[in-house]
Amino acid sequence: MAFLPALVIRRLVLLASFLFLFISFASSANDATQNDQNSPKLPNCNNDFQLVKVKNWADGVEGETIVGLSARFGSILPADLDKALKLPTVLTNPNNSCTKSSSELSNSLALAVRGECAFTDKALVAQSGGAAGLLVINDSEDLYKMVCSQNDTLKITIPVVMIPKSGGDAIKKSMDAGKKMEILLYSPHRPVVDYSVIFLWLMAVGTIICASLWAEFIVREQHVEPYDQLSEKDASVAGTGKDDSDEEIIDISAKGAVIFVIAASTFLVLLYFFMSSWFIWILIVLFCIGGSQGMCACVVALISRMCKNSGRKSLSLPVLGEVSVLSVVVFPMCVAFAIFWAARRHTSYAWVGQDVLGICLMITVLQTARLPNIKVASVLLCCAFVYDIFWVFISPLFFKESVMIAVARGDNSGGETIPMLLRLPRFFDPWGGYDMIGFGDILFPGLLISFTFRYDRKNKKGVFSGYFLWLMIGYGVGLFLTYLGLYLMDGHGQPALLYLVPCTLGVAVTLGSIRGELSHLWSYGTEEATSSGRSGEA
Repeated sequence: MAFLPALVIRRLVLLASFLFLFISFASSANDATQNDQNSPKLPNCNNDFQLVKVKNWADGVEGETIVGLSARFGSILPADLDKALKLPTVLTNPNNSCTKSSSELSNSLALAVRGECAFTDKALVAQSGGAAGLLVINDSEDLYKMVCSQNDTLKITIPVVMIPKSGGDAIKKSMDAGKKMEILLYSPHRPVVDYSVIFLWLMAVGTIICASLWAEFIVREQHVEPYDQLSEKDASVAGTGKDDSDEEIIDISAKGAVIFVIAASTFLVLLYFFMSSWFIWILIVLFCIGGSQGMCACVVALISRMCKNSGRKSLSLPVLGEVSVLSVVVFPMCVAFAIFWAARRHTSYAWVGQDVLGICLMITVLQTARLPNIKVASVLLCCAFVYDIFWVFISPLFFKESVMIAVARGDNSGGETIPMLLRLPRFFDPWGGYDMIGFGDILFPGLLISFTFRYDRKNKKGVFSGYFLWLMIGYGVGLFLTYLGLYLMDGHGQPALLYLVPCTLGVAVTLGSIRGELSHLWSYGTEEATSSGRSGEA
């Protein structure tokens, strides 16, 4: 039984990956509008918070653009770069701008530090000194929202912007060195829709389609293990074709689905309270292991499909036993790819490697974990539906903030981010950032859609008389509604399963009821599952 260690390792990685992939939500990063309905809006103090680009030059040499946040009060900054004014910058004296400055501020941009008095007082002092605008340096890297008190009725006519401590310190350092500092402020509008959303939609839909069709059209005629090419093959079946029942499959049960959601909730709370860079590194390592394994499985299957005899040559390795030569060649390359991504994960192109590894991992997971019928699918997806809504929308009542969004945002993670999501940069957005979707938003509907594909094939249903096509359409519509909700909610993270579950499970149940097949779908595979001892259970 030399194959047992490899089998156990494979299952542990799969289950761990599933647990981490349950951190699922759809969101967009670095939103330009920072509306906050909780802070008071008063006459002359009712602006929307806007992110501001702070371009700066020291002795004519342009520095790195700083991102600031406009105040609830003051004038509105132009949205176009060519309409913005480049102004000389003067440090107020005293630096807090709480009393009349001894520095000449006329037609200049005043630079002050936070503290000692209200933001409106700082702005009035700078305005009375003739300043054309005010930059406030925060005492941390956060962008604090500058608002008015209930008693403020004074009119401030200059723009007021807060910048993070690091950016302010860099400007002050240049000024202390005697350099002439010039700053330009503007707040470009974000396009209503960036094309990255369309590509992300296609990636999510395409991943589920590929995973559903994979076993039928890619590995159907393979003579190698389709799900983990580095696992050994039983000598008694080496060189013979393997049908679906011989594959290493984990059948998800209703009980397992409930336990899994409870475990995922526990893990999410632990992440929330103990989030740190080393915790994220554990996720990164597991993602690299699962991603390289999935990538190897996909590459070997594709090569074996194109070259029929390439996967038949094998050799014996310690612990793993009998493995194909092709997988021995491909696997180190996949590991090297994952290591390269981990080492370069902060670069502008790292999203490519993350998406490749993620898609391969999800295809492999959807091949290995399966739903036996609609009954189990209903339990899993309904639990996931409640899970997503609770940890995004209801958890602030108990934890003062959304636990799901806080974890996905990577609070207290030392700048590291959770890799369990697909992301695409906003190519046409002046603010940059990424549109993202959690792996769980693809995997959990994908399990149901993959089941309908197998059901349609087994029962010889046509494209339109089956369920696969209609659930894929439902998934596409649900994902569209997710991003529509993201836009209407001003960029706040959305529980994607709130939209995806009704558009997939709801469609399956409705169609089954109309066609009179719901009872068959509900208990489908029960007899086969009882009589078969080859499948695992999660």
